[in-house]
Amino acid sequence: MLENAGVRIAVDGRGLVTSVVHRATGREVLPAGQVGNLLQLHRDIPNTWEAWDIDAHYRRNVTDLVDAESVAPDGEAGLRVVRTFSGSRVEQELWLADGDDPTLHVVTHVDWHEKQKLLKLAFPLDVHSAAATSEMQFGHVTRATHVNTSWDVARFETVAHRWVHVGEPGFGVAVANDSSYGHDITRQRFAGADGSDGAVGSVVRVTLLRAPLFPDPVADQGEHTFRNAVTFGADVAEAVRQGYAINLPERRVAGTTAVTPLVAVGSPQVVVEAVKLAEDRSGDVVVRLYESLGARAATTVSFGFDHGAVTVTDLLERELDGAGTTGVTVGTDGVVDVELRPFQILTLRVARG
Repeated sequence: MLENAGVRIAVDGRGLVTSVVHRATGREVLPAGQVGNLLQLHRDIPNTWEAWDIDAHYRRNVTDLVDAESVAPDGEAGLRVVRTFSGSRVEQELWLADGDDPTLHVVTHVDWHEKQKLLKLAFPLDVHSAAATSEMQFGHVTRATHVNTSWDVARFETVAHRWVHVGEPGFGVAVANDSSYGHDITRQRFAGADGSDGAVGSVVRVTLLRAPLFPDPVADQGEHTFRNAVTFGADVAEAVRQGYAINLPERRVAGTTAVTPLVAVGSPQVVVEAVKLAEDRSGDVVVRLYESLGARAATTVSFGFDHGAVTVTDLLERELDGAGTTGVTVGTDGVVDVELRPFQILTLRVARG
């Protein structure tokens, strides 16, 4: 059992997640009889363009990797699971953070020696969602999880950057990653505990590895490490936070005094994407931020260093005027008031004081 103040997770002797109870709601997140942290191995032989394409017929041949070589405690808050199959070996670390963060962290180390195979990591969820939300640069897109049209059928594999999210009103689940951008997210009717038709839920699967033979017969062979964070009870804002947390983990260094943040934003809805020196080598600081939830936002931006004038620029750091500065007001105290449209990107150039 993995437990903290946010979630209680049961793992069986095969290293598979058999129960997830979200403490704040008391909700069981896994459908009855289903297991999470399930690695699935597919035969993967596309009709053409083997290294680039994934054809839908790969789903006809699948092996669930349920046998574990060992499952043992790994430190105070985690488990280590070892599996071997064919010519490959997988070691997984499952752990929870302290506190009330309802996030299962899964680190998957793979020594990969397959040919024309596809490896996926699956989490079935008791979440009824007609669509999934996937991160893209400076925002996200929503795609249907049903197959009502030919367009829906064609989206059997979809791309996302740092996270995907499925949700129903009041409850959702986010799956963040640090290097795996392919996913398939589907609706499925799960069998009830008595064998009858159960509720409709969602299955989120992350594509970890492939093994094409053309044009490179040894593509992806060898060792790989994948990190995923599955957050239960998450909304899209939490998905954004977890995506950044797993890709830009906190680094701690010893010091004698507190460090003032270089840039501070008054709303978590507005994300600072970049803080950098200007390309013209003037020493000015460029701050790029964006609205992350697809809604209008009003907030403040302040700076933790001595600075002079603040101007609005385009993405090439060229100063804008007129309509390009609408919604941006620089106060006498150096704090910038901003009003952003949904998914708007804003670039500020800050002169050094």
